[in-house]
Amino acid sequence: MKSFKEMTGLEFLQAMIDGDIPRASISETIPMDLHEIAKGYANFIVKADERHLNPLGGVHGGFAATALDSATGCAVHTTLEAGVGYGTIDLNVKMCRPVPQNKPLFAIGQLINSSKNLAISEGKLVDEDGKLYAHATATCMIIRP
Repeated sequence: MKSFKEMTGLEFLQAMIDGDIPRASISETIPMDLHEIAKGYANFIVKADERHLNPLGGVHGGFAATALDSATGCAVHTTLEAGVGYGTIDLNVKMCRPVPQNKPLFAIGQLINSSKNLAISEGKLVDEDGKLYAHATATCMIIRP
């Protein structure tokens, strides 16, 4: 198995999907499984449960924000060369409707633009019928060795 520094972003994320490397530990807190990737694209299956409620009993906005940060970031990651990292420097999330509990949703990220030092991506949190629950844009810093 290659090390992180030897794998492109796409290879690294595919190894995660294949179970060759462990999922990020945040997926224990926010249930999300990387489901599908391609260059400039990432799709997670996510599901909020009773652990993700705000004091009023609805799903906390942080659930959608975290899922969309992962989707937009991984969309960027799929385009990076071996040994190159990234970090989110701006995440703008718009909540469109309440996120349901115990219903599988898709957090989908798509690259919009990439340059030497910055990448911009967008994400959407949708159900199987395409109903939009939240939308995000993200700017990521490209971290080169």
